[in-house]
Amino acid sequence: MRITGISTHVVGTPWRNLTYVQVHTDEGLTGVGETRMLGHTDALVGYLREAEANHITGSDPFAVEDLVRRMKYGDYGRAGEIVMSGIACVEMACWDIKGKALGVPVWQLLGGRVTDRVKAYANGWYTVERTPQAFHEAALRVVGRGYRALKLDPFGTGHFELDHAETLRSVALVEAVRDAIGPECELLLEMHGRFSPATAVRIAREVEPFRPSWLEEPVPPENLKALAKVAEKVDMPIATGERIHDRIEFRELFESQAADIIQPDLGHIGGILETRKLAATAETHYMLVAPHNVGGSVLTAASLQLAGCTPNFKILEHFNDFADAEIKKVVKGAPEVVDGYFSLPDAPGLGVELDTDAAAEFPQQQARFDLWAEGWEKRDPRGARS
Repeated sequence: MRITGISTHVVGTPWRNLTYVQVHTDEGLTGVGETRMLGHTDALVGYLREAEANHITGSDPFAVEDLVRRMKYGDYGRAGEIVMSGIACVEMACWDIKGKALGVPVWQLLGGRVTDRVKAYANGWYTVERTPQAFHEAALRVVGRGYRALKLDPFGTGHFELDHAETLRSVALVEAVRDAIGPECELLLEMHGRFSPATAVRIAREVEPFRPSWLEEPVPPENLKALAKVAEKVDMPIATGERIHDRIEFRELFESQAADIIQPDLGHIGGILETRKLAATAETHYMLVAPHNVGGSVLTAASLQLAGCTPNFKILEHFNDFADAEIKKVVKGAPEVVDGYFSLPDAPGLGVELDTDAAAEFPQQQARFDLWAEGWEKRDPRGARS
């Protein structure tokens, strides 16, 4: 079997463009992969067009390791977000083809099942006014749909510092959400790399009574010594890793022991096997894995394949019940959350298929997501003020 070419399909909404890549073969099997880029979609599509000619066409889709190696190193450049995201889409699609050809789900090819279901947490649910009442009511809707965990960034446009009034407002939002979801549900607190270490530590102590299950990206991701400074002074787990695009770059994070949970994005770090390798290394450092997952249903399905065979997998992020929920229709067999959990898919490959006719109903947009713009939490760039 050989790859005859690829086709790309960009599904657009005002705040995110999702890029789907279909890999076609001379035996009629087609696989699909997905990623979500922020402001770099055209660059990704351009890279894939070149990679199709230079590396992909003519390759054996079963030889996943070899194809990834050639795409990553064969251009003699240092692979960053765009290249690793392109690799990820193609890599996922090759696993999809391999599973379909062999009649088994991808998790079966990566070591076999260690769990039957995967806990989900909701994100994208707080597209409301930034008031305690609005957040309380929105959180009630999340638990009403069966979720047992949710995540929020309540910090407005905070950057490095957060003044007293904004601190009080942010803490009030966390309190309102905890009151809505009760003591049993997980509350995950996102900081989006906003703060200096001192500010992150101060805020962590303010929200500690509401028992967040983790503190995510408290400081910008480039300086791991700053992250370690926070980890030494707070009494809650630290999560990070969504903006690291090569598993080799996690080495310093492992050595510092500054995080308790790593959050690689399968769509940015080279795909399923690259993330599985990373998870195995994390296991030797007693760290859990909770992938960043802000894409659509193909990326969710790929993340579930990883979850199924990974002993130190914690929980999976899910946007598509709340933000841009209509895009679920572009994927047949889209994974669904029932009573707070995904079931592990049993269908061959990734277990999903891209509906290209449905995808065409969502043309690419000039999507923007500016975390420092007023009203960003509504995920509507048309109403945000830069």
